[in-house]
Amino acid sequence: MPLALLALAVSAFGIGTTEFVMMGLLPNVADDLGTSVPTAGYLVSAYAIGVVIGAPLLTAVGSRIPRKRMLVLLMGLFIVGNLASALAPGFGWLMAGRVLAGLPHGAFFGVGAVVAARLVSEGRQARAVATMFLGLTVANIVGVPAATLLGQNLGWRATFLVVTLIGVVALAALARLVPYVPVDAHQSVGRELRALGNRQVLLGLATAVFGFAGVFAVYSYLASITTEVMGFGESSVTLVLALFGIGMTLGALAAGPLTDRALRPTLYTSLGALAVVLVAFRFTVHVQWAALATVVVLGAVGFMTTTPLQMLVMRKAKDAPTLASASNHSAFNLANAGGAWVGGVAIASGWGWMSPALVGSVLAVVGLAIAVTAGLLDRDRTTGQSRIVASATGGTAAEATETERVH
Repeated sequence: MPLALLALAVSAFGIGTTEFVMMGLLPNVADDLGTSVPTAGYLVSAYAIGVVIGAPLLTAVGSRIPRKRMLVLLMGLFIVGNLASALAPGFGWLMAGRVLAGLPHGAFFGVGAVVAARLVSEGRQARAVATMFLGLTVANIVGVPAATLLGQNLGWRATFLVVTLIGVVALAALARLVPYVPVDAHQSVGRELRALGNRQVLLGLATAVFGFAGVFAVYSYLASITTEVMGFGESSVTLVLALFGIGMTLGALAAGPLTDRALRPTLYTSLGALAVVLVAFRFTVHVQWAALATVVVLGAVGFMTTTPLQMLVMRKAKDAPTLASASNHSAFNLANAGGAWVGGVAIASGWGWMSPALVGSVLAVVGLAIAVTAGLLDRDRTTGQSRIVASATGGTAAEATETERVH
């Protein structure tokens, strides 16, 4: 494994910790700032909004900046955002800090995915991207539970100070280990925007928005579900979050080779399984051992969707993948914000703590429907073979082999 992938994974660890730790700290932040848990859930959405805004904006602004320098600059902004969150004097300022911390997220993973894919040989690109995403999953096994425990004992501000330090370490790793990767000679904002307009790219983004929202409808309130429904004490929240992270890691490890072999079947299977597991969680949650097992499976099938969706938009925007790749993280964080919001509305409406699971299942089914529709549209109606999407990416018939791999 190239050491540069390690630097990207360390960065993903820091980003994943700050993104997901708020779910575990919602009760603590709500108590400290004098608000309700559903209202504190808007802090999850605030980070997601930062990602949605920052991914296309910062990617476009940095389209001519060499990729290594761009990664370092984005990590610097990440550090500033988390420091601002730690020092926020009130709820409004914390909301602003979360937006700021989220701004570099999508652009970082968009650029990072392109760099990761270029560090390895053909046929191993999904594995390389999945390796970078392993930093996110390890964050959920180690970073989020540890940061949650820290926040419960020393206050949530201590959590964001530690995340700031992780960002500093990640920045140093990027500066030291990532090689110089020049911007393509034909790279331009216009070309990236045209690639983003590709129908298959847009359908991939829509799949991410609806499908992944099903995960966050539940995960955003997993801490409260643990104590209010499963019957565990607050000290067990870190264990449940770690189990979810273990599931995410298993899903990421499986998604890389499966995506390299058959992209769309991997995507269909993971979305279908997600819908089923979310419904099952509604019933297993009352039996503690079954609830814990379901949390692991939920993390696995939920995160198995990320690698195929990432590779799909990169391959369909082949000659200009950076903005499409970054926008995919905007889509994931729209799912984050939308899932947290819909789940909060369901709870606030008096439907119960497990209502987000059923809502999430519906969202996963919608995502699956969009993915299947995209797959059917991407096949020639007469031959049933994969169609080459070249109009927006400048591709030719030579791309047939690459396009077939998507199916």
